[in-house]
Amino acid sequence: MKKRYFIYLSYKGTAYHGWQTQPNGISVQEVLGKAISTVLRTDIEIIGAGRTDTGVHAKLMVAHFDFERELPKLTSFASKLNSILPKDIAISKIIGVKADAHARFDATSRKYEYHLVTQKNVFKPEYAARFNENLNFEIMNQAAATLMDYRDFTSFSKLHTDAKTNNCVIMHAQWTANDGEWIFTIQADRFLRNMVRAIVGTLLEVGRGKMTIEQFREVIEIKNRCEAGTSVPAQGLYLVDIQYPEDTFL
Repeated sequence: MKKRYFIYLSYKGTAYHGWQTQPNGISVQEVLGKAISTVLRTDIEIIGAGRTDTGVHAKLMVAHFDFERELPKLTSFASKLNSILPKDIAISKIIGVKADAHARFDATSRKYEYHLVTQKNVFKPEYAARFNENLNFEIMNQAAATLMDYRDFTSFSKLHTDAKTNNCVIMHAQWTANDGEWIFTIQADRFLRNMVRAIVGTLLEVGRGKMTIEQFREVIEIKNRCEAGTSVPAQGLYLVDIQYPEDTFL
């Protein structure tokens, strides 16, 4: 009888064309799938909780896979995977879940961080975006708080996607300072393609004084991607958490 497992991993996205398998570029899903298939000596399909874009990092990603029988030593299996995976992908744990549990569709929330530095930092060029301008983070936080008043985020969605709806429930959105960085944390039940980077780009317009909070609201209400700010670079974005109902796990 087939058994289903959730695999928890992190990765540095710099070298990859995103999470999802691509015809013309290497992806995290492809590399991980090959590693699992090698260890288990059979072709294994893995399904991720979402798809991060090219260059985006994940402090935590979840994927599921099925195997024809129960895996007795999950800690040992994770260690074997880590020994053959490249240094920019790491498995933290593998756990058994219900037979119908789905890494993507059962997730109740996802959380992202965007890391921004305002001064040159030689240790973080691949891990944070740099902006030289003076930014008013207090007013940016006031604008960010208005996101929770809305559900339709068409203005922050990549155009021509296969999404059936552009509605999302945002639970948290805030800038905080941490050790020379500004970090924007946003949590929602789901995210649209390019949504976080577009939101951050538009908040930067507010922080520069080029857009008021009322104009930020108008950008959301007009439901037109062309009205929002330019998407910020990928290297500052991290997927950091995914939540599931307790009854997902065995």
